[in-house]
Amino acid sequence: MRVTLDVAGGAVHELDAPEGTTWADLLSEVDLSPHEASVLVDGTPVPEDGEPETAEATVVRLVQGG
Repeated sequence: MRVTLDVAGGAVHELDAPEGTTWADLLSEVDLSPHEASVLVDGTPVPEDGEPETAEATVVRLVQGG
């Protein structure tokens, strides 16, 4: 499957996601970690260990600080 990751405030990435690929794997391919970003499908967060079932997703970076 081909997946489009639209990183909010950043680039759009077209990635191959063969069977067994997780959202965390795709984040890693765009130099992000599940600890610093979340994947949203239709505005709903998806589990990092879930496999993509859709061709488009949005990535939002998480903000930390205090």
